[in-house]
Amino acid sequence: MKTKIFSIVLMFTAFVSFAQQDAQFTQYMYNTINVNPAYAGSRGALSIFALHRTQWVGLDGAPVTNTVSVNTPLNGKNLGLGVSLINDKIGPTHENTISADLSYTLQVSETNKLSFGIKATANLFDLDETRLTPSQAGDPSLRNYNSFSPNIGAGIYWHSDNAYVGFSVPNFIETNRYDANEVRIFKEKINYYLIAGYIFNLNNTIKFKPAVMTKMVEGAPLQVDMSGNFMFNDKFVLGVAYRWSAAMSVMAGFQVSDGMYIGYGYDLETTNLENYNSGSHEVFLRYELFKNIGKITTPRFF
Repeated sequence: MKTKIFSIVLMFTAFVSFAQQDAQFTQYMYNTINVNPAYAGSRGALSIFALHRTQWVGLDGAPVTNTVSVNTPLNGKNLGLGVSLINDKIGPTHENTISADLSYTLQVSETNKLSFGIKATANLFDLDETRLTPSQAGDPSLRNYNSFSPNIGAGIYWHSDNAYVGFSVPNFIETNRYDANEVRIFKEKINYYLIAGYIFNLNNTIKFKPAVMTKMVEGAPLQVDMSGNFMFNDKFVLGVAYRWSAAMSVMAGFQVSDGMYIGYGYDLETTNLENYNSGSHEVFLRYELFKNIGKITTPRFF
C-alpha cells in the first residue's frame, strides 16, 4: 500500500510540468498539425490522422490522450484547411480541445514552399471532484470546476522534398489548468515550438531522417525531443527517440498502401518514475485520399 501511495504521489509530481504544457506525443513528426497550423494541406492530400496514447501504464490517473485530425489543400488555391480534436485525461481532469486551422502557402522556388497558418481553438476543461482525496474535495475552489476557453495560435512552416523547419505558438492566450501537486487551478503558460527534420537518401532503398522538436514554456525546463528514423523500400520504418532527461523511445511504422500508414511507439522513462510504471504506448493510423488533388508518387517521410 505504501508503495502504491508513493508511486501515485511521484506520478503527480512528475506531471506537474506536463500539466502546464500541451499534450505530448512521441511520434510528433507525424502529428505536426497538432502544434503548427501552417502544416495544414502541406501533404497534398486529404489526410486523416488518429492517435491513441497511454502514458505510464500501471499508475492510476496517468495521462491518456486521444487525437483525431483531418487536413487538406484546396484545389486550385494556395490554401489549406484542417480540423482536430484532442481528448486528454490526467488524474481528476478531463479536457477536450477542438481546433480549426487555415494555412496559406507560397511557392518560393521549384522545390521549396513556405506556409503561414492560423489556429482557432475551443478548450473544454473539467475537474472531477469525485476523484480527489477527501481533503482536496473540501476545497471550495475545486468544487464542480469546469471552464470553456477560446484561443488563437499561429505558425510558419517551410519544407522541400527532403527537409522542413517550423516555428509555432498554438495558443497565445493563457488558460486555466489543474496542478495536481499543489491542488490548485493555475494559468497555463504559452508554449513555443521549433521543429526541424532532414531526409538523407543513403541508397536506393534506405532513407534516414533525423528530426528534433523543441518546446519552450516560461517557468518550465526546456523540452527537447530528438529522433532518428530509417525507412526501407518506402514501406517499413524503424527508429529511436530521446526526450531530454525524460524518456527513451522506439518506433515502428508500415506503409500498408499508397494511402494508409500505421505506426507504433513505446516510451521508457529515464527518471525515477521508471520504477513505478511499465512504460508508455502510442499507436496511430494515417489514411490519405489523393483523388482530385494529385497522387503523391513517393511516400512522404514527414
